[in-house]
Amino acid sequence: MTDAATPPVLQLRVVVEAADYEAAVAFYRDALGLPEYLAFAEGGDDRVVILDVGRATLEIGNPVHKRAVDRVEAAGAESPHIRLAFEVVDAEGVTRRLEGAGARVVAEPVVTPWQSLNSRLDAPAGLQITLFQELLESGERAVLDGFATDDERD
Repeated sequence: MTDAATPPVLQLRVVVEAADYEAAVAFYRDALGLPEYLAFAEGGDDRVVILDVGRATLEIGNPVHKRAVDRVEAAGAESPHIRLAFEVVDAEGVTRRLEGAGARVVAEPVVTPWQSLNSRLDAPAGLQITLFQELLESGERAVLDGFATDDERD
Protein backbone atom coordinates (compact mmCIF):
# COMPACT_ATOMS: atom_id res chain seq x y z
CA MET A 1 0.00 0.00 0.00
CA THR A 2 1.29 3.47 -0.83
CA ASP A 3 0.77 6.85 0.71
CA ALA A 4 -1.88 8.63 -1.38
CA ALA A 5 0.17 11.84 -1.19
CA THR A 6 3.15 10.08 -2.79
CA PRO A 7 2.18 7.98 -5.80
CA PRO A 8 4.50 5.03 -6.49
CA VAL A 9 4.94 5.98 -10.16
CA LEU A 10 5.16 9.58 -11.35
CA GLN A 11 5.31 9.13 -15.11
CA LEU A 12 4.86 6.54 -17.84
CA ARG A 13 7.42 6.97 -20.60
CA VAL A 14 7.18 4.75 -23.68
CA VAL A 15 10.59 4.55 -25.35
CA VAL A 16 10.67 3.85 -29.09
CA GLU A 17 13.68 3.33 -31.36
CA ALA A 18 13.03 5.09 -34.68
CA ALA A 19 15.34 4.20 -37.58
CA ASP A 20 14.05 7.29 -39.40
CA TYR A 21 14.23 9.70 -36.47
CA GLU A 22 13.36 12.82 -38.49
CA ALA A 23 10.24 11.23 -40.01
CA ALA A 24 9.08 9.96 -36.62
CA VAL A 25 9.55 13.35 -34.97
CA ALA A 26 7.79 15.11 -37.85
CA PHE A 27 4.87 12.71 -37.54
CA TYR A 28 4.37 12.59 -33.76
CA ARG A 29 5.43 16.12 -32.86
CA ASP A 30 4.37 18.08 -35.93
CA ALA A 31 1.47 16.11 -37.49
CA LEU A 32 -0.09 14.59 -34.36
CA GLY A 33 0.77 17.73 -32.38
CA LEU A 34 2.53 16.31 -29.32
CA PRO A 35 4.48 19.16 -27.71
CA GLU A 36 8.20 18.73 -27.18
CA TYR A 37 8.94 18.32 -23.47
CA LEU A 38 12.71 17.70 -23.57
CA ALA A 39 15.39 16.86 -26.12
CA PHE A 40 18.90 15.52 -25.61
CA ALA A 41 21.96 14.84 -27.72
CA GLU A 42 25.35 13.61 -26.53
CA GLY A 43 27.12 14.41 -29.78
CA GLY A 44 27.45 12.79 -33.17
CA ASP A 45 24.23 11.23 -34.38
CA ASP A 46 22.82 10.71 -30.85
CA ARG A 47 19.35 12.28 -30.63
CA VAL A 48 16.23 11.82 -28.56
CA VAL A 49 13.11 13.91 -28.09
CA ILE A 50 10.57 13.41 -25.31
CA LEU A 51 7.07 14.42 -26.31
CA ASP A 52 4.33 15.31 -23.84
CA VAL A 53 1.21 13.20 -24.29
CA GLY A 54 -0.71 14.52 -21.30
CA ARG A 55 -2.19 11.91 -18.99
CA ALA A 56 -0.88 8.37 -19.41
CA THR A 57 -2.55 5.08 -18.56
CA LEU A 58 -1.43 1.48 -18.94
CA GLU A 59 -4.16 -0.70 -20.42
CA ILE A 60 -3.70 -4.41 -19.76
CA GLY A 61 -6.02 -6.81 -21.55
CA ASN A 62 -6.03 -10.55 -21.92
CA PRO A 63 -5.85 -12.21 -25.39
CA VAL A 64 -9.65 -12.54 -25.59
CA HIS A 65 -10.06 -8.81 -24.98
CA LYS A 66 -7.35 -7.95 -27.53
CA ARG A 67 -9.15 -10.01 -30.20
CA ALA A 68 -12.48 -8.37 -29.28
CA VAL A 69 -10.98 -4.88 -29.67
CA ASP A 70 -9.34 -5.88 -32.97
CA ARG A 71 -12.72 -7.15 -34.19
CA VAL A 72 -14.60 -3.97 -33.22
CA GLU A 73 -11.93 -1.40 -34.01
CA ALA A 74 -10.25 -2.89 -37.08
CA ALA A 75 -12.64 -5.46 -38.57
CA GLY A 76 -10.50 -8.24 -37.09
CA ALA A 77 -7.13 -7.02 -38.35
CA GLU A 78 -4.75 -8.25 -35.67
CA SER A 79 -2.87 -5.61 -33.70
CA PRO A 80 0.66 -6.10 -32.39
CA HIS A 81 1.46 -7.02 -28.79
CA ILE A 82 1.82 -3.31 -27.93
CA ARG A 83 -0.27 -0.59 -29.55
CA LEU A 84 -0.41 3.09 -28.61
CA ALA A 85 -3.79 4.79 -28.23
CA PHE A 86 -4.19 8.56 -28.32
CA GLU A 87 -7.35 10.31 -27.16
CA VAL A 88 -8.17 13.15 -29.54
CA VAL A 89 -11.02 15.62 -29.90
CA ASP A 90 -11.72 14.89 -33.60
CA ALA A 91 -10.89 11.28 -34.53
CA GLU A 92 -12.02 11.68 -38.14
CA GLY A 93 -10.04 14.88 -38.71
CA VAL A 94 -6.88 13.61 -37.00
CA THR A 95 -7.09 10.34 -38.93
CA ARG A 96 -7.13 12.28 -42.20
CA ARG A 97 -4.30 14.59 -41.05
CA LEU A 98 -2.08 11.65 -40.03
CA GLU A 99 -2.89 9.79 -43.24
CA GLY A 100 -1.69 12.88 -45.10
CA ALA A 101 1.48 12.84 -42.97
CA GLY A 102 2.35 9.30 -44.04
CA ALA A 103 0.39 6.93 -41.78
CA ARG A 104 -1.43 4.01 -43.38
CA VAL A 105 -5.05 3.73 -42.30
CA VAL A 106 -5.70 0.19 -41.10
CA ALA A 107 -9.30 0.92 -40.12
CA GLU A 108 -11.47 3.98 -40.62
CA PRO A 109 -13.15 5.61 -37.61
CA VAL A 110 -15.92 3.44 -36.16
CA VAL A 111 -18.23 3.91 -33.18
CA THR A 112 -17.39 1.22 -30.63
CA PRO A 113 -19.71 -0.48 -28.12
CA TRP A 114 -17.91 1.49 -25.38
CA GLN A 115 -19.02 4.69 -27.10
CA SER A 116 -15.85 6.07 -28.57
CA LEU A 117 -14.98 6.82 -32.18
CA ASN A 118 -11.84 4.80 -32.96
CA SER A 119 -9.52 4.50 -35.95
CA ARG A 120 -6.39 2.40 -36.39
CA LEU A 121 -3.23 3.43 -38.25
CA ASP A 122 0.24 2.07 -39.00
CA ALA A 123 2.52 4.95 -38.07
CA PRO A 124 6.24 5.80 -38.24
CA ALA A 125 8.77 4.01 -36.03
CA GLY A 126 6.95 0.72 -36.59
CA LEU A 127 4.06 1.59 -34.28
CA GLN A 128 0.41 0.81 -34.70
CA ILE A 129 -1.78 3.46 -33.13
CA THR A 130 -5.41 3.91 -32.25
CA LEU A 131 -7.02 7.32 -32.26
CA PHE A 132 -10.06 7.51 -30.03
CA GLN A 133 -12.61 10.21 -29.38
CA GLU A 134 -14.82 9.72 -26.33
CA LEU A 135 -18.48 10.19 -27.24
CA LEU A 136 -19.78 10.01 -23.64
CA GLU A 137 -18.51 11.32 -20.32
CA SER A 138 -16.91 8.66 -18.09
CA GLY A 139 -19.92 8.65 -15.74
CA GLU A 140 -22.27 8.00 -18.66
CA ARG A 141 -20.08 5.12 -19.92
CA ALA A 142 -19.75 3.58 -16.45
CA VAL A 143 -23.44 2.58 -16.38
CA LEU A 144 -23.32 0.79 -19.76
CA ASP A 145 -23.37 -3.03 -19.87
CA GLY A 146 -19.89 -4.50 -19.58
CA PHE A 147 -18.36 -1.63 -17.61
CA ALA A 148 -17.15 -2.55 -14.15
CA THR A 149 -13.93 -2.59 -12.20
CA ASP A 150 -12.23 -5.89 -11.34
CA ASP A 151 -13.25 -5.23 -7.70
CA GLU A 152 -16.92 -5.01 -8.75
CA ARG A 153 -16.70 -8.35 -10.60
CA ASP A 154 -15.49 -10.31 -7.55
